[in-house]
Amino acid sequence: MRPDLIMKSLVPIIMAGILAIYGLVAVLIANDIKKNISGYTVYKGFLHFGGGLAVGLSGLAAGFAIGIVGDSGVRGSAQQPRLFIGMILILIFAEVLGLYGLIVAVFFYAD
Repeated sequence: MRPDLIMKSLVPIIMAGILAIYGLVAVLIANDIKKNISGYTVYKGFLHFGGGLAVGLSGLAAGFAIGIVGDSGVRGSAQQPRLFIGMILILIFAEVLGLYGLIVAVFFYAD
């Protein structure tokens, strides 16, 4: 419909890609397991499992929210360009859901 808004329409896709970066906590956990395989306890295993669940489930929820808001926001801002700022604000709030999961996982990992 509006080829002039293509770059603005890519914002939700970029924000969804940022959620994948939060999953890199799994790399930290795997590196910790490799280094300390002899001293790896069940307690540490459950901590890492909880951290993985926190990142995964919060990333899933944030991804769903970004997908729904991005779809309707891009369609709406193509018809009324003033909706773009509102879409960006809601996308930021949805992205923060994934960031909260990352923060919780880092606390699990730090213990």
